[in-house]
Parts: sequence; C-alpha cells; structure tokens
Amino acid sequence: MLILSVDTSGRTASCALSEDGLLLGYRMLYTARAHSQILLPMAKELLRDAGRTVQEVDVFAAANGPGSYTGLRIGIAAMQSLAFAGGKLCAGISTLEGLAWNLCGRTGLLCACLAARKDLCYCAFFESDGRTVTRISVDRVLSSAEIAAQIASHREPVMVIGDGAPLLETAGAEFLTAPMHLCNQSACGVALAAMHTKPQPPEELTVSYLQAVKIG
Repeated sequence: MLILSVDTSGRTASCALSEDGLLLGYRMLYTARAHSQILLPMAKELLRDAGRTVQEVDVFAAANGPGSYTGLRIGIAAMQSLAFAGGKLCAGISTLEGLAWNLCGRTGLLCACLAARKDLCYCAFFESDGRTVTRISVDRVLSSAEIAAQIASHREPVMVIGDGAPLLETAGAEFLTAPMHLCNQSACGVALAAMHTKPQPPEELTVSYLQAVKIG
C-alpha cells in the first residue's frame, strides 16, 4: 500500500511517501511561509524523485489535530482533494499520535505534548514496545502543572516529545527529552500511524481542534 502523508499542524510542513513499511522519501521544512504555498509543490517533488505518480497513491494521510487551525485545514483539504480526484481513501491521524509514532523504536512510556495557549498544552500518553505504539490516554488540553503531576505519577521514566517540553520543565517535571531530529511533528509519524488505521472516504476526513472553549 502506497501512502502519501502530510503534517501541517505546526511550524513545520512535512510530507512522506511510504510503501508497505518502507520509507521511499521524506521532506520537512521549518518555515514561516504559509503551508499552502509549499505543501503541494513539496509533495509533487517527493513523488517525482521517488519515481511515482499521484495516481499510484492508495491512501492520503494527514495530521488532523490538535494544532494550528489554518495549518490543519490546509493539510486536510490537500489530501481530500487528491483523494477525491483519484477515487482513493484517506486517513486522519491525531497529531499527538503521529508524534508518539516518531518514537516507536523506543521501549517505554511516551508523552506527546504540544504548546497550546499560555501554560496549557495538548497532551496524550502512549506506550511503545519498540515496534508499535499503544494509546493509554485520550488527547486533552491540560495545564503544564497537571501534565507534570501525571508524569510524576508514573514509576518509570517518561520521554516527552513535542514543543510543550519547555513548559513542562518550567512546571518542574522530570522527564527524558526526545532527540532533536524526532521532536517535531512529522509526516513520517503520520505514515506509521496510518499503517495501523482503517482508511476512510475523503468526505469523512475532519479536523479535531480539541480546544473548543475560549481560554483566558
């Protein structure tokens, strides 16, 4: 199964092309430019360099939240349009789950944590056996102090991945930090999660903003 995956949930824009567990190519750019300007050209270049066409893609996967409102909608709309055009399927992946899959090679507890507003973070806990990632909590919006308390409640070390880590440090949390090349949202993590997700028709692909209430 050939999967084209994207993540536009934050400052990084990324896309990945994978087939049956083999990563054929990956592009990532940390940029202040609008994702709408770079995402589709990046995906087109990736497909060209891999010697594939968009018509060959079986599943179009995208991070569907939480994250940047505008960024998420750009990624979702791009994958929906490509899927509609080719009569193909989509996969919507939690941004936090995609982050956790970045660390699927590690054994232990994982905390995917993204800065939201003020001292709030989007957060979810996962466990990895070194090959697959299992969710152990739902995606939530919590204060950094609440997340720090949850980390402290575990008897084993927790590795944190995501840009919320500095807020947790300020809150006094003790944790392991994901390495630099794995700490950002990534289309590779989205691709790994999509391999374990049932595809859906493109019209069913939706955005999960998570933060539905006004804060502050």
